[in-house]
Amino acid sequence: MNRILRTIRGYVLWTYERGSMHYDVMVTLILAFLFLSPLFINFKDKPVARTPHQTEIVIQPDGARGFICQVEASAVRGDNDATIRSSLERIIEPFAGEIELQRYEQVRDGKGHLVSYKAWVRRP
Repeated sequence: MNRILRTIRGYVLWTYERGSMHYDVMVTLILAFLFLSPLFINFKDKPVARTPHQTEIVIQPDGARGFICQVEASAVRGDNDATIRSSLERIIEPFAGEIELQRYEQVRDGKGHLVSYKAWVRRP
């Protein structure tokens, strides 16, 4: 019993020399704890989800030199053609670079509510 207590005391006080069997056991236990503890302990340190931009925008190539962009309706400001066009250009340009807005159309859901705008753009 005294021998077991001496061995445990050696582990706690880290008195074994490097390269000995007891030293290797201590290092193995430490490494096992480091690598296996995240599997069993919930540290609750998940990264915070960030949205890179407030506007959801989907950009697809149209086959030529242009793109088809779909922008949420809530992000587009304006009630006439000129303000809607400038708003769409302001939203799309950070993603696609300098563009020319060729045309746009409103996308509505089954109940007739405006959901998004589909814009055809191309690079000059």
